Amino acid sequence: MIGLEIADVVGTIAFALSGFMVATKDRLDLLGIFIASFLTALGGGILRDTVADRVPFAFSHLLPMSLVICVILFAILFKLYKKSEIENKMYFVISDSIGLVSFSITGALVGLMVDFNIFGVVLLALATAVGGGIMRDTLLNRVPVVLTSELYGSVAIIVGIFVFMLDCFDEVHYITLLAVFCLGLSLRLIAYHKRWHLPKLG
Repeated sequence: MIGLEIADVVGTIAFALSGFMVATKDRLDLLGIFIASFLTALGGGILRDTVADRVPFAFSHLLPMSLVICVILFAILFKLYKKSEIENKMYFVISDSIGLVSFSITGALVGLMVDFNIFGVVLLALATAVGGGIMRDTLLNRVPVVLTSELYGSVAIIVGIFVFMLDCFDEVHYITLLAVFCLGLSLRLIAYHKRWHLPKLG
């Protein structure tokens, strides 16, 4: 499915950049930067394919790792590591949000391909979108973003539900997936700007 491949590429690039930015903020060495970028960009996809009983795409194709390496080289070339308070910069938020929504879509599509029900599709969308970030943050001894950020995991769940509903009406194609992508991205960016959060107890 070409739509799945496109979303995977977009998500990989966006999350690789996100992982690079977090790693450089924590002053990791080059190996640490590669590991953090790899986990952020490919960890969720590996988890997705493992749950779906598929050979992880990152382990069977050269494209995912090549994209991560190219993103890291690009970021070093343009000296993004010299930016201060990088996680509060809009390009970081946009990059992370694009990765979030793209991987939510790929997770949902894979769930549909292996005939998961709505719960499986939504959970696979969530796992694909946040799995890599959780691995990265756990490795760096940080509270995972999905547990604190504005409607982060919730956006992945919403995207998964929309993709499943589209499949119910046999309407999964480029235009509808692009519409879901725009909806998810807009919701995430608005939530970030407005500081929307789910209710907290206590």
